[in-house]
Amino acid sequence: MTTVGAALAAARAKLPASEARLLLGHVLGRQAAWLIAHDDEVLDEDALLNFASLAARRAGGEPVAYLVGQREFFGREFAVSPAVLIPRPETELLVEVALANIAAADAPRILDLGTGSGCIAITLALECPQAQVSAVDSSEVALAAARRNAAQRGGHVRFLHSDWYAALAGECFDLIVANPPYIAASDSHLVAGDLRHEPLAALSSGSDGLEAIRRIIAAAPAHLAPGGQLWLEHGYDQAEAVHELLAAAGLAGIEGHRDIAGIMRVSGGRLR
Repeated sequence: MTTVGAALAAARAKLPASEARLLLGHVLGRQAAWLIAHDDEVLDEDALLNFASLAARRAGGEPVAYLVGQREFFGREFAVSPAVLIPRPETELLVEVALANIAAADAPRILDLGTGSGCIAITLALECPQAQVSAVDSSEVALAAARRNAAQRGGHVRFLHSDWYAALAGECFDLIVANPPYIAASDSHLVAGDLRHEPLAALSSGSDGLEAIRRIIAAAPAHLAPGGQLWLEHGYDQAEAVHELLAAAGLAGIEGHRDIAGIMRVSGGRLR
């Protein structure tokens, strides 16, 4: 017979303790505190086999978020799968910047480009209930995941299948946000760690990583209302290039914001 404590101890030979607890907690439907308090609880065979399978898959490199099917973002749990990018803490900065810039707006029209799991659009809809939020993605599978998350979280978002602005002819917004792919195609990180399991189309964009950002910025003025703003997440070394692209598109008040690691991660500006 194998107890909770023994199973965790065995898993720690190949996994960090926090990951082992998270995976076993997922199998048992229990929180970490319960595992600690019941370390002498005997696991049944099914639970032990399920935990061993998840631990082996994690040791093989599969992201924990995909194994447990969810990831926290802005204090809420969002369902994720290999069809969508895993929400990351640094992306919360994009939401914070967006909220700060629409705080005084009355029923702002918001667009989230490349919504993926929908975590950005849904969070904005929940944090700013008066907003009219739209979100687009070129992947129907990702949109299905986003719609499920919206239904579970309660956020009212209009989801559209679109290649960036393609399905939005004639529409203008007070705020456009995007966490587009921005990793260079040759970057070695794409074939290492969690990234190798995430959708490549949501990660990589051309030889310099700026292909999607160029498209988004160049077309933004046609979809921004007077005084409307565009804010994007970008790579650690792309702020200067992004600021130049924003200026070339005619945007003013260009700024950059640093993430929790002190890296310039979000940049944007407004239509003159």
